[in-house]
Amino acid sequence: MTATLPMYDVQAVRADFPILARQVNGAPLVYLDSAATSQKPRQVLDALREHYEQRNANVSRSVHALGTEATEAYEGARARVAAFIGAATAEEVVFTKNSTEAINLLAHAFSERSIDPRFRLGPGDEIVISEMEHHSNILPWQLLCERTGATLRWFGLTDDGRLDESDLDALVNERTKLVSLVHVSNILGTVNETARIVARAHQVGALVMLDASQSVPHLPVSVSELGVDFIAFTGHKMCGPTGIGALWGRYELLLAMPPFLGGGSMIETVTMQRSTYALPPMKFEAGTPPIAEAVGLGAAVDYLSAVGMEAIHQHEVDLAGYALGALATVPDLRVIGPQKTEGRGGTISFALGDIHPHDVGQILDNEGVEVRAGHHCARPVCARYGVPATTRASFYLYTTTDEIDAMVRALEKARKVFG
Repeated sequence: MTATLPMYDVQAVRADFPILARQVNGAPLVYLDSAATSQKPRQVLDALREHYEQRNANVSRSVHALGTEATEAYEGARARVAAFIGAATAEEVVFTKNSTEAINLLAHAFSERSIDPRFRLGPGDEIVISEMEHHSNILPWQLLCERTGATLRWFGLTDDGRLDESDLDALVNERTKLVSLVHVSNILGTVNETARIVARAHQVGALVMLDASQSVPHLPVSVSELGVDFIAFTGHKMCGPTGIGALWGRYELLLAMPPFLGGGSMIETVTMQRSTYALPPMKFEAGTPPIAEAVGLGAAVDYLSAVGMEAIHQHEVDLAGYALGALATVPDLRVIGPQKTEGRGGTISFALGDIHPHDVGQILDNEGVEVRAGHHCARPVCARYGVPATTRASFYLYTTTDEIDAMVRALEKARKVFG
């Protein structure tokens, strides 16, 4: 199969990613695991090296030149990330090590003893998530409910991989304190339209958090347009380094939340009797932060902005349509999730007959095709659709239709090997 994607120079993009030139098992690398972690362009690698070579120092502590330059680079990255997601101010962006830590930071703010009623949680109160969530947006809320006696409830899924909103008004009600949903599913590829849920949550006085780990890297995201109260996302899925992510929150909510970790840099004053805390975001960034990683994330944001998020999103939609058509030619292959490009991103999970996904993944790896095999930290989704695991191909700005063709050829080989 052949296809062209107009108005997008994918080969020019690929030239920025050195790793894409290597081989795996004697075959050209076909990297289709960007939902797990993205590859890094030379611009990000150069920014990391330059930081360590030219201005390596700790931030917010020193008055010497290197410390000042490092602080300016770190806070400059925060400002660029804030602009990238449409935040009102840079102070609304809290750097964390990943999305998981960002979600746990928010979960830590809720307790039975909270002074602010918006974060007071106890028996009779409810938190609402969905059956579509990554484990990092399930476990923190399960643990919080165990600590406080609150109840966890969730949206189910339709047969075609969408949120089942049929009981929205009953599920999100006057007992609901928080609704926390994935924006784009890491296993189904579903892009959730959240406006109706957000409106209902705010109608009953609940806060709303979106796990944007798979949306901020792939499509234009504006927190003001989404109308939510918090989002979490991570740098390593958006061409940035590992070890850096962010929690965005409305500033007045961050101001009301208690610190997450105690230590250096998050304080205003300290005595042996009591301490007072710095304003957000510093209140939530105890200790030496991921300085170089933030610089790398700032470079990644610059890179993605230069390519254009609308162009990246359209490229992935086109790839998803092409891949759905190509996979439909493989006998016994079942796509788990939306079968059309409307309301879906560039992640496709599938089952190939009775062949275990790990075996499928091994055959594909032998051909240089790198996909994910397993439950993708979304076991409830696998249970919902009656599969122990899936094979997942996930695309990004550097993926080509030729790579999808290579995957399909490798899947045909897997069928022959396993009968």
